[in-house]
Amino acid sequence: MNKFLVWTLAAATTVAASSAFAARDSISIVGSSTVFPFSKVVAERFGKATKFKSPTVESTGTGGGFKQFCGGVGVNFPDISNASRRIKQAEFDNCQAAGVTEIVEVLIGYDGIVIANSVKADRANLSRKDLFMALAKKVPNPNGSETLIDNPYKTWKDVNPTLSATKIEVLGPPPTSGTRDAFVELAMEGGCQKFAWIKALKKTDKSKYKEICHIIREDGSFIEAGENDNLIVQKLNANKNALGIFGFSFLDQNSDKVQASNIDEEQPTFETIADGSYPVSRPLYFYVKKAHVGLIPGITEYLAEFTSERAWGEEGYLADKGMIPLSEDERASIGGAVKGMKALKSL
Repeated sequence: MNKFLVWTLAAATTVAASSAFAARDSISIVGSSTVFPFSKVVAERFGKATKFKSPTVESTGTGGGFKQFCGGVGVNFPDISNASRRIKQAEFDNCQAAGVTEIVEVLIGYDGIVIANSVKADRANLSRKDLFMALAKKVPNPNGSETLIDNPYKTWKDVNPTLSATKIEVLGPPPTSGTRDAFVELAMEGGCQKFAWIKALKKTDKSKYKEICHIIREDGSFIEAGENDNLIVQKLNANKNALGIFGFSFLDQNSDKVQASNIDEEQPTFETIADGSYPVSRPLYFYVKKAHVGLIPGITEYLAEFTSERAWGEEGYLADKGMIPLSEDERASIGGAVKGMKALKSL
C-alpha cells in the first residue's frame, strides 16, 4: 500500500472519529442516584454560566453507570460516571478491555448511609449487629454453635429484646446501587464481625465470609425499591413501621418527612460523617473518560466548576445540598490531579 493511501485512510479515520464525537454537543453523565443531585446542580449552574449546553445527567445506579461508561469510547458512551463507592476491579478491567484505558478518578466528598423512618414514628436506635441479624439471609444458630440457619426473625424484638415488636420491613436499593454495596460492606459486615468465628473466616475463607455477611434475605423483610429515593420516602410516609435506606444528603432534603435512626449510638450529622464517628459513612466519586476530553465540548470546564471552592468547598453550594466536603488539603491535592487529568494506572 503506498504512503499516500495510508495517510489518506488515517486522515479519514480521524475525521470520522471527530465527526462521531461532534454529533453530540453536550456532556453525558450517568451513575449513582446519591451523586445525582450534586451532579445535577453543578450541571445546571454550568449550563447557565458558560457557553456550553447543560450536561445530561441520568440516575442509573453506580453499577449500571459503570456498565454504560465501560462500554467503549465514542459518542454512544457516557463521558462521566458518578459513583457512591470506588470502582471495582472487575469494572476497571471491563473498561480496559473495551478500550477505555484512561480513566480519571475524582473523589468529591463524603456521605452517610442512613436507615430512616417516618417522623410520625419513634426514632429507631439500632446497632450494626441488629441490622445484620434482621437482614442477612443466613444468621448464626441461636443455640450457640458455629453454624448458620435461614433467617427466622420476623420482628425487631426477635433480633434484640430491647427493640419493638414491629415487623421487620426495610426498603432499600437494588444490587446495582452503590448505596446497596456500601450498606452491606459498612453496616451488614460491621454487624457480622461481632461474631468472632465469622470474623475469623475473612482470613481463612473469604468467599464464605462474604456470602454470610453480604447476602440479604429474600423472604419479603427487605424490599427492593429501585433507584428512586423519592419513592422510598413516599412509602415510609405511608407505612410508619417501615425503615428505608438512602444517603444522608437525601435525608437532609426531606427532614420534614423522615428521620434517621441512631446507629451504634451515633446520629448521622454533617459533623459525625465528616469526622468518621458515624459508622456507616462512605466516599463519593465520579470518573471521567480522558479520551473524550477535547472532543466532547465542555468537559474540562465542567470539571473546573465541580472542583471550584464555590461548588465543593466548605461553604459551597454542594454542602448546602448535603454533601460533606473534603478537607482543604484533600481538595487541593485532588483538584491538582484533575487539572493534570491524571489517569488511574491500577486499583
